[in-house]
Amino acid sequence: MNQHLKQLIDLSRVDKEIDAFEPQIEEANSKYEAALAKKESIDTDIENLSNEIKDEQLKKHKNELHLAELSQKLEDNSRKSGEVKTEREMKSLQLEEEIAKEQVTFANEEITRLEKIIELKKEQVEAAKVSLSEIDANLESVKAEVDEKLEVINKERQKVFVEKEKLLGTTNQKGLAFYQKIRRWAKNSTVVVVEDQACMGCHMLISDKILADVIKAEEITTCPHCGRILHVEASDE
Repeated sequence: MNQHLKQLIDLSRVDKEIDAFEPQIEEANSKYEAALAKKESIDTDIENLSNEIKDEQLKKHKNELHLAELSQKLEDNSRKSGEVKTEREMKSLQLEEEIAKEQVTFANEEITRLEKIIELKKEQVEAAKVSLSEIDANLESVKAEVDEKLEVINKERQKVFVEKEKLLGTTNQKGLAFYQKIRRWAKNSTVVVVEDQACMGCHMLISDKILADVIKAEEITTCPHCGRILHVEASDE
């Protein structure tokens, strides 16, 4: 086999190994990131609930002020009733009193409703705080577990990086530039095998002549359809 071709095949293999570490790293980080996301979600829920409680308390306070005004109005009307001189004035006071009493009833009902809402939201806040406390307690252990996995992964990855550096030091620079140009778009399918006379990068059939060149492996041969570097498995050589 052409030495330059072998170098590119080896380089392609190493690049695939390096890229394969990324999903491993993402998977290791995902558990910790999920816990952090859950923590942030609960923090947001607590903040939103707290703001909602403040809003409901403000509504309750306004109703309480209105109730105080109505109570004062009823007292004033009660005092005025002793000073009424005509039936018309009496009916007017009675109508005002009926309206005020209806408003008092509504205000009391509204205050009771708002108190229930406030109490429910406070319970939700407390439940959320319990969940948050549990997540905080587990977060450090999750982080330690993730860091341990990442340390193992990074050690293995560093070994492959060292292997790649050795390859780069011995690889023909012209061939390397050619390889890197294809890799920009082909990624880990820069160097592919030929199976059943088809390029395994684009799955298009190649001619008998190109197949013969690939099998001989005397030169670097590319797929006429997609431009990927072709080779056959060692067992077929």
